[in-house]
Amino acid sequence: MFFSIAFAFVEASVVVYLRAIYYPEGFAFPLKLMSSHHIAVELSREVATIVMLAAAGMLAGKSRWEKFSYFLIAFGVWDIFYYVWLKLTLHWPATLFDWDILFLIPLPWIGPVIAPVLASIVMIAGGVLIIRRQEREGVFRTTRLMQALALIGTAVILYSFLNDTDATLGLQVPKPYRYELMAAGLLCYAIVLTLVGRGSKSKKG
Repeated sequence: MFFSIAFAFVEASVVVYLRAIYYPEGFAFPLKLMSSHHIAVELSREVATIVMLAAAGMLAGKSRWEKFSYFLIAFGVWDIFYYVWLKLTLHWPATLFDWDILFLIPLPWIGPVIAPVLASIVMIAGGVLIIRRQEREGVFRTTRLMQALALIGTAVILYSFLNDTDATLGLQVPKPYRYELMAAGLLCYAIVLTLVGRGSKSKKG
């Protein structure tokens, strides 16, 4: 938890400097083209970020599912506090509906801040439920339905971030965000979380 919060400040501090260079008057779309060197550094930084969060999960957990769950929790807490630190340092975002660049691999992800925050909340909830179920039952197993819903939910949400290539690769003003896609993805996750939670309760009873 403390690692994720502190690491989120490190990530936010990098963005403070990047925005001072590329968006001195304040971040807004359309995006500005970064130098090839800075793009390479940013891509490498994002890979390093995932490696560090995954390493935190591997160190915290014992079993495979515990490691994955702690990674989900670490990622979710990190992502939420990333925006908390940006709010404290840059007074941004003004609202949760302000648009942001969310990730760069394999293509730039864009969307309103509320979208990754909601996804992060689901990741934290999923990690906690998996850990609790494993503690109660001694093991955690998924079903094909849970796997399918998780994959569908992930794919739909990712598409909501990646589909507007005109705004990212074409440096244009974004089209309206596809909130219905985010809602569909979150619904898939909600069903999975319900199934995970029911498994824990049924075993307890």
